[in-house]
Formats: sequence, C-alpha cells, structure tokens
Amino acid sequence: MEVINAVGRRKSAIARVYLSEGTGKVTVNGKDYKEYFPTGTLQYIVLQPLNLLEVANKYDVKVNLDGGGITGQAEALRLGITRALMDINPESRGKLKAAGFVTRDPREVERKKPGQKKARKKFQFSKR
Repeated sequence: MEVINAVGRRKSAIARVYLSEGTGKVTVNGKDYKEYFPTGTLQYIVLQPLNLLEVANKYDVKVNLDGGGITGQAEALRLGITRALMDINPESRGKLKAAGFVTRDPREVERKKPGQKKARKKFQFSKR
C-alpha cells in the first residue's frame, strides 16, 4: 500500500498527515504523539477516528504539525487522519460524519480593530 496524504486545519494550526500500513505508531514532528501531546484528553482526540473505525493498530501515522496552539493542533490532526481514512475507505465516511469528525471547524480568531482594546472589547467610556 502506498502512503496516503491528507491535510487537516483548525484555527491557525495545520496538520499534514501521511498514513501507511503498519502497527499503529503515531509520530508527530519526529516524536511519539504521547510525548508531543502530554494530556490524556489531547491523546484521545488524536486517536478518535482510528478508534471509531477500529483500525488503530493497522496504520502508521506520520504528521508534520505547524502553527496554532496545542489544542488546535490536536483537532487539526484529528481532521487530517479522518480525511486520510476516507481516502482509503470511502464507505467509512458515514460513520465518521455521524461522529462529527468530517466537518472542518471554521472558527478563526477575529482581528483587533483600531480604537479598541481587542476585537470587540472597547476602552472604558468616561462621560466626564
């Protein structure tokens, strides 16, 4: 089997995923995913699509992660793995979509506006 490529994005994080047949090893930026994502919650998020389809031990996942924070990166990786699994087996799409893994979360950080403290927060108004 050849290597399947897919890209997942979330906020400003980008995950380039390379899926190949193997033993279930997940490597993120040259490290094991448990070392890269220290909390159990993030490790769970990363493996959700593999566990849902019960193929966690069938594929090796190699990932290049860039940008964003650790949570955004984990969710970008989940989307990338989902897209790669759909390329391998298009019938799995229904199961993955029902779990909510197929949809890309479109929310981005709103830009800061001039004359304001933040995107929506204003400076304190003084009447006198």
